[in-house]
Amino acid sequence: MTKRRLRRILKFAVIAPVLGVALVFVFGFVVMSLWNWLAPSIFDGRLITFWQALALLILCRILFGGFRGRPGHHMHWRHRMRDRWERMTPEEREKFRQGLHARCGERESANIEPKVATE
Repeated sequence: MTKRRLRRILKFAVIAPVLGVALVFVFGFVVMSLWNWLAPSIFDGRLITFWQALALLILCRILFGGFRGRPGHHMHWRHRMRDRWERMTPEEREKFRQGLHARCGERESANIEPKVATE
């Protein structure tokens, strides 16, 4: 490994956590500010502290966002299916279509190629 690459890795290892912590604090402050600005006037809510705003942010992430990791990573099956489809012979594709038709019913036109994502 070259010195330059090692330096870049170390730089990333230091900057990424600091940037992550900074973003958490910025989002917490934004949530607290918006809550304290809107909640009392809209539905007579109480003012919240910064730590309550962080807890609210985490709660919303759990309830609505989950902790899946990278965006789009849960769609890996689509890429695998595209790869499998491209490796099939025309006879295998037709056999696959017939199996789908038997399970899911006939489509309007049997000659329609399935749409494949091109990313």
